[in-house]
Amino acid sequence: MHLHITLLAVALVAATGLVLRQFGEVIPGPGEFGLLLVAVAVVALLASRRIAAPLAELAEQAEAVRRFDFGDHPLVRSPVREIDQLGGAFDLMRDAVRRFLRMNRRLATETDLEALQPWLLDKMVDLAGARGGVLYLVDAATDALVATAMDAEGGKARANPGMPPLPQAGLPRLMADARATMQPANGHLRDGELEAIGLDPGFAGFGTLALPLRDRREQLLGMLLLFKDGEIDAANARFIEALAASAATSLETRELLRGQKALLEATIRMVAGAIDAQSPYTGGHCERVPELTFMLARAACAAREGPYAGFDLDPEEWEALHIGAWLHDCGKVTTPEHVVDKATKLETVYDRIHEIRTRFEVLKRDADIAYWRGRAEGGDEAALGDQRDALKAMLDEEFAFVAECNVGGEYLSPEKQRRLRDIGARRWLRTLDDRLGLSRDELARHPGATAALPVEEPLLADKPQHRIARPAEEAIPEDNRWGFRMDVPELLYNRGELHNLSVSRGTLTAEERYKINEHMVLTIRMLGELPFPRHLRAVPEIAGGHHEKLDGTGYPRRLDREQLSPLARMMAIADIFEALTAADRPYKPGKTLSQALAIMANMRKDNHIDPELFELFLRTGVHRDYAGRFMLPEQIDEVRIEDYL
Repeated sequence: MHLHITLLAVALVAATGLVLRQFGEVIPGPGEFGLLLVAVAVVALLASRRIAAPLAELAEQAEAVRRFDFGDHPLVRSPVREIDQLGGAFDLMRDAVRRFLRMNRRLATETDLEALQPWLLDKMVDLAGARGGVLYLVDAATDALVATAMDAEGGKARANPGMPPLPQAGLPRLMADARATMQPANGHLRDGELEAIGLDPGFAGFGTLALPLRDRREQLLGMLLLFKDGEIDAANARFIEALAASAATSLETRELLRGQKALLEATIRMVAGAIDAQSPYTGGHCERVPELTFMLARAACAAREGPYAGFDLDPEEWEALHIGAWLHDCGKVTTPEHVVDKATKLETVYDRIHEIRTRFEVLKRDADIAYWRGRAEGGDEAALGDQRDALKAMLDEEFAFVAECNVGGEYLSPEKQRRLRDIGARRWLRTLDDRLGLSRDELARHPGATAALPVEEPLLADKPQHRIARPAEEAIPEDNRWGFRMDVPELLYNRGELHNLSVSRGTLTAEERYKINEHMVLTIRMLGELPFPRHLRAVPEIAGGHHEKLDGTGYPRRLDREQLSPLARMMAIADIFEALTAADRPYKPGKTLSQALAIMANMRKDNHIDPELFELFLRTGVHRDYAGRFMLPEQIDEVRIEDYL
């Protein structure tokens, strides 16, 4: 540029001299000479502006770069060679920075590690002008380098190429040097080395750059191999190294996130497995309900008509549903096993019908004793025998009735409840102190002083010691922050014999029913205490809503349709259908397909479950698909969908 300006100045001076020599006689005075100087100045000004214009444009573009404006700008050209070269270099610099920022943005925002790895390799190959490359990451379990992406064609990388893992102790020399120094290594890989690591020996003819990827602790995270026709120049290598450092940070972050998700997933399945393992009768419930929920959610996403046309879940919503479904019963870890598995009305940690049987046996022995006592006193043998036999037959029949009531298979009418009370009014003689051998807590429930022995007692009784008080901390205030609206029984448990035997349906008392329902309270409270990230904040609502009803009569918060998300309503249908058809419950056999759907159809009419989701459940065949996977063959009978709609 200095040469151009110098030549221009000399030319201007020479031109001025020539003009003066040529027209010296014509220009008589200073006026004409002034005009000549003005003309020369104008020419010089125009020439300088032509030279300065590209510099001004470069200054504007530099200011735009300073403002991080990397939009498209025209290439600055100039007749001055140095300015022209500067314009070209500036354009290349801007393009490099723009690509660097775009790649960093993708590295920072991409959440799919499997998609990120081949994309990153493609960009590296493109920046280096390479013929191909391989991206390796260190396996956390074995420390071997595992190929996660390979580009053998230049710009067409594929994930998981299936190449053999490379133990770090047996790396090819070039890769071993890069690992040892944690610096890029330039060179070549021999045919045998390429074959040993699963690459085409044809790459032996190319120059190879082995670039180690380091994590935040300067430990080896992975390695990048690039193959090029010639050596990768130093400037390009430095740019690739800088980008690789940024990529390594992003890959490490993604790997940490994936590891944390894997840990969370394992923890979730561990909790669900522990809940299922808690009871041999409900094993699999925490697995089957999520699977049925996912089947229904996929059917809703695939709907092209009806109320759920246009319904869709993004990956983050699927993640929230996955966690909520698997943890929907996490509160059951606190529910006593004997309550969950209560197969008979008198069952606690054992079936107390055996105590009742022993009392009947005592009464039968008393009948025998009364018979022999009457004989000893000279009574009539036949009459005494008939009396004894009639009493023993009555006791046998009454015990059979009590035992039948204990099973709880059918509705217990008021008449049967009255008969239980009549049978329970029979007296038997206790001769042993009922306080001996008791725990401190149970002894504290016995009122007053010990009765004088022997003492007569009712055959079936509801005693004060059967009433177990509810701890004050288990009370639920009306203004509780979770919005629970449940009727809490006065007692924690009532183990009265008549109280339990008189349960009209099923085997659970009101106290035990609440104890089971309470698992929803604990599920919501437990999940509500977890610091879920923003996209998972719906997990407690999804997990905690599957016992709510659309008419607002469910539990634990009595939410109605408008307060329940579609995912919570899906969970409700899944939980009900699984519970009805499960063949592993101790207190009932699994329903057939038609029986379960008939019950759910009534729940649909009563506005307990979502009628639109129930119709989708039927019309898309989700019920049939689930039955084929999880129900016994004898439970699967023919159904007509129209009968339930």
